[in-house]
Amino acid sequence: MSEPLLRVQDLRVHFDTEDGVVKAADGLSYELQRGQVLGIVGESGSGKSVSSLTIMGLSRAENARISGSVVFDGRDMLSLAAEQMRAVRGNEIAMIFQDPLSSLHPFYRVGDQLVEAIHAHHDVPRGAALDRALELLEMVGIPEPKRRVRAYPHEFSGGMRQRVMIAMALANEPKLLIADEPTTALDVTVQAQILDLIRRLKDELGMAVIIITHDLGIVAEMADEIAVMYAGRIVERGPTERIFAAPEHPYTWGLLGSIPRLDAPAGSELVPIPGRPPSLIDLPGGCSFHPRCPYVQPRHREQQPLLEPVPGGRGHAVACLLEHETRARLWRSLQRGAVPEQARASVLAEDAPDG
Repeated sequence: MSEPLLRVQDLRVHFDTEDGVVKAADGLSYELQRGQVLGIVGESGSGKSVSSLTIMGLSRAENARISGSVVFDGRDMLSLAAEQMRAVRGNEIAMIFQDPLSSLHPFYRVGDQLVEAIHAHHDVPRGAALDRALELLEMVGIPEPKRRVRAYPHEFSGGMRQRVMIAMALANEPKLLIADEPTTALDVTVQAQILDLIRRLKDELGMAVIIITHDLGIVAEMADEIAVMYAGRIVERGPTERIFAAPEHPYTWGLLGSIPRLDAPAGSELVPIPGRPPSLIDLPGGCSFHPRCPYVQPRHREQQPLLEPVPGGRGHAVACLLEHETRARLWRSLQRGAVPEQARASVLAEDAPDG
């Protein structure tokens, strides 16, 4: 296999605060090939956005302690000076931020903001930059681009503003596009249109894409691989088809259980994950998920699991202290319609002496 476009190794991003050290990212490792789509999934506060902001050099602050390695196209992003990072950011790596209304400047026309994004990296006449802006608006499906290029952000709908943000991110044809919750606050129809647009542009431009979301359903058809994050760590990672067909981590099961299914019996209720995500300042000992895990064993409160390959998983890895066979039996029980308590009673009773 060729050298990956992006390699993240043991990335740690800690912030010193008055209340303590926030461990926003705590030992992340993954690779991304050219043209590949990686979905990073997890609840709010799991460290998804911070890890990607660090790739772009946007988490550097006086109270930040960053370690590990982020190698993009042969360069270590963490060692680049601020000026060197600005040359990469927006040119070779671009990001679609969560809220397009707050990301776009309300006082400037959309066309002017697109022109500024082009001028930041290319010394071209304003006329040529404006022509490029029109081309970008047409590329992302904005109707009447010659008229819309002179409009202000508040004159666009939410879906159209998101398309403008995509156009701005693609202005310089980046090698890597990071989409941070690209469909937040959009209705399902517009959400599907935005995801289809990102997929089409990825194929046309040959970009690698990282999609950050809390919803496994969003990345089901787009991502080649999925990394599930919890409490600043990756707890499961693998090919998309493996994550959906044979997930190994109880947290992933919980995320899947919260997605409505058309094949579920009428009247079936969604099963929420109990409790709340832990504070990144005061993480629980052992497995960070153990306070919410229906299958917790005594040793899980003391021993921290490592991300290890799943037997026969072909790139599938999980950080869970339950035995592989036990996890497989639990997942089969859940697939047959058992709720977590029933699955625990029917499966873990056999493994009680091991607990």
